[in-house]
Formats: sequence, structure tokens, C-alpha cells
Amino acid sequence: MATTLANSTIFCKPALSLLRRRGLACLHFSADKLQSPKKRGRPVTASVVELGGVRIAREEIVKDDPTNNVPDSIFSKLGMQLHRRDEHPLGILRNAIYEYFDTNYPNRFVKFDNLCPIVSVKANFDDVLVPADHVSRSYNDTYYVDSQTVLRCHTSAHQAELLREGHTHFLVAGDVYRRDSIDSTHYPVFHQMEGVRVFNPADWKEVGIDGTAYAAKDLKHCLQGLACHLFGDVEMRWVDTYFPFTNPSFELEIFFKDEWLEVLGCGVMEQEILKRSGRIDNVAWAFGLGLERLAMVLFDIPDIRLFWTTDERFTSQFSEGQLGVKFKPFSKFPPCYKDMSFWISDSFTENNLCEVVRGIAGDLVEEVKLIDNFTNKKGMTSHCYRIAYRSMERSLTDEEINDLQWKVREEVEGKLKVVLR
Repeated sequence: MATTLANSTIFCKPALSLLRRRGLACLHFSADKLQSPKKRGRPVTASVVELGGVRIAREEIVKDDPTNNVPDSIFSKLGMQLHRRDEHPLGILRNAIYEYFDTNYPNRFVKFDNLCPIVSVKANFDDVLVPADHVSRSYNDTYYVDSQTVLRCHTSAHQAELLREGHTHFLVAGDVYRRDSIDSTHYPVFHQMEGVRVFNPADWKEVGIDGTAYAAKDLKHCLQGLACHLFGDVEMRWVDTYFPFTNPSFELEIFFKDEWLEVLGCGVMEQEILKRSGRIDNVAWAFGLGLERLAMVLFDIPDIRLFWTTDERFTSQFSEGQLGVKFKPFSKFPPCYKDMSFWISDSFTENNLCEVVRGIAGDLVEEVKLIDNFTNKKGMTSHCYRIAYRSMERSLTDEEINDLQWKVREEVEGKLKVVLR
């Protein structure tokens, strides 16, 4: 991963702190960092990225520190910003959502799609009322740069700051990061869209209902219109749910291709968030949706890894403004399955296993699946995982796969403190 830039560019901590506090805009990498189809093994990544006009060295994000769990594979995605590429499925979807809001709420919603993904723990969790003991705060689920800094795991990380700056109608799109399982619908980097609208007391008093009911009604009207804009005239239903930052909270589902599909989560913003932002008398709604999730449905994209490919057989199928063009699969290369069994330790987690496998195989790993587990009379627990290797662009050789699997076994045993069987 290292290049000569790593030795010549040093990024100071005060600058990183400034980025984190202000959520400054991110700039693209100066060159494409995605793995070429001709490259094998681990992806090649840059050693420097620019965020907010500041050059950040790899060593400032991927640290040899007990509080840091950001691997090279994640650093390589910083600044890629697939959602800002107008001919990419994610960019096409983002622009379609923008079109809906521009048409139905002219000159109302301010758009932010270039905010820095390096944020404080406070912004990512505390400001949106995520409880101190919530599972999402754990090192198993979130990428920590240090104990007080994370890679945002949702676009809501900018919500409180934008409210404090005086924004009352805004959309935030961006890349978000979560440690997760490996399969066709999960990837440690994905993209979200956040929307917020704030109301004044005069808005709901004029129609004679309370602020919460008024915001909820407006929210549902807005998002039903968005669903129709994206999917056409479809049947919809609202499902009550729970989120730490909204009350009441809802999920919108549509009946699409003979099944109910969750489109987004939303709700009336918790009053405490508004209060902390200096908006004691206001009421607001907020929603969040995953761009990959909707794009996979709208474009018939079967594997989330495809969003990151540079293969022209994929990229050439999509054009700016063409929402819902159906992806035509190209050659389907065969998978290779390798099983691995080991006695787990008390600290073992599946997310940690997936991080190790991704660190070795990158996007050549298609799935990691638990296929067997048992506990013996001594109380020792054994897991057996089946790892599927498959490239989206070429056939993998037996030698290559065996080499990957050998390295995976070595690192799983060494890093996760398990005993191979």
C-alpha cells in the first residue's frame, strides 16, 4: 500500500481534529484506487487522501494503536464517493431523489454530498441520542480512528451540526462505514441519504393539530411521493418501529416484484436533538435510506461488490439520468468454496473474522457463512465457516485460491486467537 508519498506527507493531528469538528468537504483521490481486473490478491491503495483540502497520510487513519481498527481496505475507499458519479447507479439514484425534492419543494432543501466521513464520537452517537451501551458503539461494529474519532456509520452524524448552523431543510448523501458480514448484500462501505425538515409553531397551529402529528403527516406525504417517483404506482404500507433519534418512528415498505420491500426508515425527530441545537419550539422530521439497497432493486444488480468494479461490462451499462435500467449479467465465473474449522475464544466475533478475510482476499471473497457449530463436553465451542471465493471479472486459479486460503488460516489463527482444527 505504501508509496513514496507516505514518507513525504505527514498529516498533523490538529488538522484531523479540525476536519472532524467542521465536517469539511471531501476531495477525490487524484487517481483511481480500485483494483484492476489484471491485479491479483490484495487491492492496491494510496498512502494519501485529500479531505477538505488537507492531505491525510495513511498512518493517520490506519494506526498501530489499540483503539484503531481501520484496515487498509477501508482507507482505500475514503474519497471514492461513488454517489457523486452521475453515470454510476448510485449517482443516478441520488440525482433522481434530488429531482423529486427540487420539483416538489423548489429551492427549499439544501444538498450536502461532500461532507467529511471522519467525525467525532459525539457527532456520530451522542448528538443523535444513541445510548452509551448501544451495540453500534462497539469496536466490533464501528471503525474507530482513535477513541474519540470514527468513520461515520450513518449520515445522521451531520444532523445536529447542520441544525446548529441554521439549516431547516436539508439532504445529506455520503459514504458510510460499518464492520459487517460478507455476502451479496453487505459491504463495509455503503452510501446513505439523510433528509431533515424543521417546522415552526405557526405551521401546525394554523391547521389546529399538535406539532408531532403535523410533522408525521407531512413526512408520510413526502416519502410516499418519493417512493412513487422512484418505483412508480406501487402499494405501500407504514410499519411502526424504533430508532433512538425519532419518536414516533416508521419504516416505509412497498409491494414490489411480488414481495414487501423496506424502502427507508424515518420519524419525528426527538425533541432533545432540537433542544440541544437551540430549536426549543420547533418540530422536525427526518428520514434515512440506503442507496445500495434501493439501487440493487431498481437496477437488478445481484451483488453489492459490483458497485465498486471498474469493469466496462458493468460501467458501460449505465448513463446519467437513466433510472432503473436493468443490469445485464456478463460472464458468471465459478465460485470456489473453502471450509475452515476452529475452536473459538471468548473474544471471537464473526465481524472480526470477516475483517481478516477481507484484508487478505479483498473483493475476491463473495461470502463467509457459518455452516456448523457445536460445544464439546469440556465447554469448548467449534465453528466451521465456508468461504466462497469468486471474482466478478475473471476466473480464479486453484493456486491463487489456495494461496489466499492459506494466508487466511494463518491470520485467523494469529489475530483472532483461535485454534484451528
